[in-house]
Amino acid sequence: MKILIVGGGMGGTIVANNLARRLESELRSGKAQVTMLSASDQHMYQPGLLYTSIGRMAPDELYRDQRSLLEPEVEFHVDPVVTFDLDNNQVVTKSGKTHSYDQLVIATGSRAAPETIPGLAENSVNCYTEAAALEMLRQVRDFKGGTVGIVVGVPHKCPMIPLEVTFVLHDYFKEKGIADKVQFQYTYPIGRIHALAPVAEWATGEFARLGINTTTLFNMKEVDGNKIVHSEEGETVDADLLIAVPPHRGMQVIEDNNLGGNGFIPTDRHSLKMDGRDNVYIVGDTTNLPISKAGSTAHFEAEAVAENLAALIKFGTSVRDYDGKVFCFIEAGKERATYAMFDYNNPPNPKAPNKAVHWFKMAYNQLYWASARGLL
Repeated sequence: MKILIVGGGMGGTIVANNLARRLESELRSGKAQVTMLSASDQHMYQPGLLYTSIGRMAPDELYRDQRSLLEPEVEFHVDPVVTFDLDNNQVVTKSGKTHSYDQLVIATGSRAAPETIPGLAENSVNCYTEAAALEMLRQVRDFKGGTVGIVVGVPHKCPMIPLEVTFVLHDYFKEKGIADKVQFQYTYPIGRIHALAPVAEWATGEFARLGINTTTLFNMKEVDGNKIVHSEEGETVDADLLIAVPPHRGMQVIEDNNLGGNGFIPTDRHSLKMDGRDNVYIVGDTTNLPISKAGSTAHFEAEAVAENLAALIKFGTSVRDYDGKVFCFIEAGKERATYAMFDYNNPPNPKAPNKAVHWFKMAYNQLYWASARGLL
């Protein structure tokens, strides 16, 4: 059986490594083959960009060589897919090569798309790429006081980042000695300050304690050259430093191949198969599922997909469903953090932030690489 994985991020890497270990004898005998196609030879630890944006993690700390993260049995090519021919079970890459498959895993991820809101890209900073995080660091370091606007578009990668960036910047300006000169204005598109009600309830108390102003039901419409953000609801936020959590889209290749609206592929919430396709699995940010676009989501989905693909070879049938499991750390400032853990049937219940969880998250900045290899 030929298993083809498109995408070398967290989800694709865990699927590949998990399969390599589960199918060790089948790979040796030639009964199975696992191939990964990636757009890059580097793997980025994306959560580290938040720390890069405040000068606490250097850009070179974010990367590892992708080949070094893969089991040796995985065939790896830096050759991005340009055409998906699902009817004929094959893809065509940028180099012109055709790769056939029996089972396909698409884990191409998502991208910040500030350009979809007029004026947002030109008048805000964010921490979703290395270049963006470095520009955010420059503007944050040069900021002398005024209003910091936090504006949020949906969907977006990492559900906790609007809260985390607010808490982290609050601490940053306090440490810089200008907290008394800074006002925060946080906005969120729905009627509470986070999509998950228990998280919103917890964060509302934290924001009130820190004096952070909030506006809900604020959906960005446009940003003018004076960093005034206008909402669809007719309200405005006037910022001196505008921090965006831009709306996201799936990768361009998914849009170009008409596999899903805005680059997100319609996916069964339990089997993680593409709607209407029995041999195409979707992992991580690429799905259109209304659950968190987070590294842990990709991790847990990847484990389910890999177990089922291995079971197809060993038993002739899949053996488990994905249950919607997600685990997200939440940096809460002052070297304190908490977490949200939930699934389709159990909502999150954040506890009071503490230093132990913060330091565990700091440790995870290094443990991530073992996690990507499927060792955690």
